[in-house]
Amino acid sequence: MATGKEDKAKGTANKAAGKVKEAAGKATGSTKTEAKGKSQQAKGELQKGKGDAKESQKKQR
Repeated sequence: MATGKEDKAKGTANKAAGKVKEAAGKATGSTKTEAKGKSQQAKGELQKGKGDAKESQKKQR
C-alpha cells in the first residue's frame, strides 16, 4: 500500500504528464489525445487528494 507521500508524488506526475498530453493534442488537433490528457490530469488530482487524506489521517493519530 502506498504512503501518502507516494500517492501525492504519483498524482503530481500524472497531472504533469496529462498537461503535456493535452497540449500535444491541442497542437496537433487531436481531440482524442487532448481528452486523454485531461483524463490523466483528473486521475492525478484524485491520487494527490488520496495522498493528502492519508497524511492528514496519519497526523491525527
